[in-house]
Amino acid sequence: MFQRLAEQHRQFVQDLVMNLQALAIVLENRGYLASCYTCGGQMNSASFMVSLGENHLIRFLVSDYGITWTEMRDDRELMKLEGAEAISQLQELANLLKNQIQPSQKPNQLRQEDLSLNKAI
Repeated sequence: MFQRLAEQHRQFVQDLVMNLQALAIVLENRGYLASCYTCGGQMNSASFMVSLGENHLIRFLVSDYGITWTEMRDDRELMKLEGAEAISQLQELANLLKNQIQPSQKPNQLRQEDLSLNKAI
């Protein structure tokens, strides 16, 4: 049983890394500064970063050891989430991109409050 669970976890991490790479490409194509780095060819970890505006940075880390989402503004940490909450916040970012960027709209024309994923802070 544990071998099966370990293999499922490895596959989950690999799928997440592939999706992060795709998200970084989409963001770059829309004019955002985004990157996704992996270590080695096994795709068992990744570091994803995107700048959503002036001094507004998202960092998402995934590995066999855990998953974290960190949102920073002006070099100050606003929010840090782990596990399922971190993945949910990543989905929020993907939804914002999918629903709020119109083909005729340039990325820099988005309002800053639309890009803030942590509106309460």
